[in-house]
Parts: sequence; C-alpha cells; structure tokens
Amino acid sequence: MVQPDTNQPLDLDAETLRIAVVTSAYHAEVTDALRDAAAAAFEAAGGLPSRLSMIAAPGAFELTAICRGLVVDRGSRTPDAVVALGCVITGETNHDRYICQSVAQGLTDITVQSGIPIAFGLLTCQSMEQARARAGGDHGNKGREAMHAAIRTAHAIRSLDAGGVPAP
Repeated sequence: MVQPDTNQPLDLDAETLRIAVVTSAYHAEVTDALRDAAAAAFEAAGGLPSRLSMIAAPGAFELTAICRGLVVDRGSRTPDAVVALGCVITGETNHDRYICQSVAQGLTDITVQSGIPIAFGLLTCQSMEQARARAGGDHGNKGREAMHAAIRTAHAIRSLDAGGVPAP
C-alpha cells in the first residue's frame, strides 16, 4: 500500500507524465522504502498509477543499463523521466567508490545523450544507519526527493521543447 505523501510541494503536477522508477534490490530494506516514497510522491502529485513503471535492478551498478534501456529508441514508450534508486554502503575496500562514480557518470551520460532526465536517488552512505535516516528517517526520504526532481525536470524540458522558458 502506498502511503500518502504529506510533504508534497504544491507546485508538482504529475498528471500528464509517464515516469519509470528503477530500484536496486540490494539493501532492500532501504531501497524498498525509497521506491515506496517515490511512488507515493508521484501519486500525490496527481500521477496515474498506470503511468508509473516500476523496474527492479539486481544492484546499483545495473541501474545504468536498465535506465539506458528505458530511454534509448523506445519511441512512444519512452518515459518523460526516470528515477534511479539504490543504496551503496562503504565497506572495507574502495569498491563503493567505483560503483558510485560509475553509476553517477553513467546516469549523467544517459541523460545528456537522450534528453530524458534521470533523477539520482542513489544513497552513498558510510553505514546502514545513515541509509535508514535517508530512507524515511531523520533526513527525510531521498526517494521522494528524487521523484520531485524528476517531475520538475520533466516539466522544465517540456517547456523548453514548447519554446518557452521554465517558470522559476
């Protein structure tokens, strides 16, 4: 069940948008909370559940491949925006740095090449406690924030495509 988004800014309108949410399955306790908050934010902004696609990724590294698959050469099935959600916790090696840098650069490249915004909702934390705090705890929910960014950016791009300048 999607919980209502009580922190919904008034200027968000997702009624006409198609958005895909790609969520890493790794650290599911955290990423499920991010995904659920993103879905709640979409619906609270007037988004239709039938226009919200939810796709699972095995891990954070795979977010780039799935996001690329969603936005490249999809024709009328291309979403207006994508929200990429995941959680990487620092370990004993530098593995987390390589993963986070690769995902950040990959998603940026896909956004620039495709013109479809991909909101970055990859938590890069030092501990599980930090991740929980950002998935509905003391630091809010970054899944909700990423959805808000996706909605706003999709509208800004639509405005540019229509020859206008986005409103502040």
